[in-house]
Amino acid sequence: MTTATTGATTTGAVGTAHTRVEGRDKVTGAARYAGEIPFADLAHGWLVLSTVARGRILSVDTGPVLGMPGVLTVLHHGNAPRLDIDYVGMLGVPPDPTAAVFQNDRVPYAGWPVALVVAETSEQAREAAERLVVTYEQEPHDVTLSGDRPDAYAADGHMPAVTEKGDLEAELAACSHVVDAEYTTPEEHHGMMEPHAATALWDGGRLEVVDSNQGTTWVADELARMFSLDPSAVRVRSDHVGGGFGSKGVRVHQVSAVMAATELQRPVRVVLTRRQMFTLTGYRSPTVQRVRLGAGPDGRLRALEHRSLNQTSTVWEFVEPSAGVARSLYDADAHRTENKVVRLDVPSPAWMRAPGEAPGSFALECALDELAEKCGVDPVELRLRNDPERGPISGLPFGSRNLAACFREGARRFGWAGRDPRPGVRRDGRWLLGTGTAAASFPASAMPSTAAVTAEPDGTFTVRISAADIGTGARTALTLVAADALRVPTDRVRVHIGDSDFGPAMIAGGSAGTRSWAWAVTAAAEELRERLVPGGTVPPEGVTVRSDTTAAIAALTQKERLSYGAQFAEVAVDVTTGEVRVRRMLGIFAAGRIVNPLTARGQLVGGMTWGISMALHEEAVRDRVFGGLYGADLAGYHVATHADVPTVEADWVDDPDPDDPVGIKGIGEVGIVGAAAAVANAVWHATGVRHRNLPIRPDRVLRAGGTGV
Repeated sequence: MTTATTGATTTGAVGTAHTRVEGRDKVTGAARYAGEIPFADLAHGWLVLSTVARGRILSVDTGPVLGMPGVLTVLHHGNAPRLDIDYVGMLGVPPDPTAAVFQNDRVPYAGWPVALVVAETSEQAREAAERLVVTYEQEPHDVTLSGDRPDAYAADGHMPAVTEKGDLEAELAACSHVVDAEYTTPEEHHGMMEPHAATALWDGGRLEVVDSNQGTTWVADELARMFSLDPSAVRVRSDHVGGGFGSKGVRVHQVSAVMAATELQRPVRVVLTRRQMFTLTGYRSPTVQRVRLGAGPDGRLRALEHRSLNQTSTVWEFVEPSAGVARSLYDADAHRTENKVVRLDVPSPAWMRAPGEAPGSFALECALDELAEKCGVDPVELRLRNDPERGPISGLPFGSRNLAACFREGARRFGWAGRDPRPGVRRDGRWLLGTGTAAASFPASAMPSTAAVTAEPDGTFTVRISAADIGTGARTALTLVAADALRVPTDRVRVHIGDSDFGPAMIAGGSAGTRSWAWAVTAAAEELRERLVPGGTVPPEGVTVRSDTTAAIAALTQKERLSYGAQFAEVAVDVTTGEVRVRRMLGIFAAGRIVNPLTARGQLVGGMTWGISMALHEEAVRDRVFGGLYGADLAGYHVATHADVPTVEADWVDDPDPDDPVGIKGIGEVGIVGAAAAVANAVWHATGVRHRNLPIRPDRVLRAGGTGV
């Protein structure tokens, strides 16, 4: 037995830069991802997707395929197990029926899973899948989203569909300056480096799934419900995840792998191809948004209306709540927001980094810039004048709101004071130059989680929590948090994550992962430290304390808790080609206490870089004739690359959350919010022409004029 020592003072680990604790494993290849972990007797599944956009399956000709080398089985709607999808899962929403594959003969969109071919090797499965003949009865389809759809309807999603106060029309009529404009954003896709992959197997009557996901307890809970299993009979592991951005939840690959493993009684792995990911793993819906703003001569808002429309599938309603961002950023005497959806014959959209806030901030922050122009007020000053003291809709106090500090510090560092407000007057050879700004905000929430911390006989401490590190550095952040709570150096702490057997915990999503997990880890670590007697001994089995933050989080006082930021961008527009280049970006954020500055800066810069992609590159285009996407791959779907991002800086102001035990808010998503608007506003400042439709492609710049060509 070893003497128990936890120290008398904090180590100060939180707030200091720390390289990733798993970094060496990742760069040397020792870290294994879901699709590369070996299993004995492993079979491989390959999904077959529909070639029609709407209709029904008439037949699946399995005979010739079953006779091919290595083929073990073909699952389809005629022989697959029946699933239960009549439930509400741990996230409080019904399951996406897209994951409940092979349950009937209906085809709701192009790329719907119609069969799974399982073979001894991946190559055999793919060849057989490509030869499988499926006959359809095709029906007319509709994949077109427009702002004037008569079948659009208000939908709540995870927030109320409509909020309103005051007499909007009367206030607008009384305003000296009014903006009324429509903004659109296209279909966008997650495109993370690691594809979705899962291996399912039965071990001693227990289902085990090795997966790439954003929450093992979430996936385990859904699989148990779907397959009518006792929750204790399902274990999901997800150690290393190569990106998620909201897409790695319960998907068709896990469910089909479980089906096949159940039938064959051997491990089965299903890995999605890049093209399949464009259909099967969700995406950000295109939006059509209308913003109306009314202000007095001084630019103070008297009326604000933000309406948004997005598409959803015919099998599952998903709301991209773009109008929600207006409910917390700015107040007005009359205030109205609305989120609507229209059902089309398209795949189901899903959560994607800053769902709602990313496209919503583009529309709202561009409209604010247009209002600033009409009022003759500096865009930064206009936002400062309209910084509310309480929640515009809720009326609740803010937990902390340091948006003004972000704008003041950002303006100082960016050199905003020397900006000529006139558009189209700065030039560098053939390039027109302009600068723009926008506000960012994202909710800072915490969800109940459990954690276990063990004092080991060798003097180290082991943390076990069902967290997910999807590339954010969460594993490292929790190491720092635990070290401070235990008052020991970080090298005495080992953090294990990604295992549903560790108990329920928040998913990696909603910028609430690290905050929720750190709360649970801190609670367990502090109780363990109090139990250990200085100079005492630790028994061979160790001493373990388990925490559950459900009661503590439920006891929180109601407030509006958000992270904030101020985005600044400088662009150059080629007068001959219409090409837009971002020369530099700066983001200053108020996002709670920063646990690890090294990985935090990477998260924020990554979000801002994605904002450049959103503004200038990303656009998935759907073919109206066959209902699928053009160029559903990373060659046809353009994103920002290294050459597109010369200088992107992210920093923060002091902003600890007084209601959080560590002071954390959340940084995973606020970095992308407002970034596209800042770029778009800079393009206006360079050319004198407003672009209300993303992306701002060269052809759109040339057609709109303003370059002198």
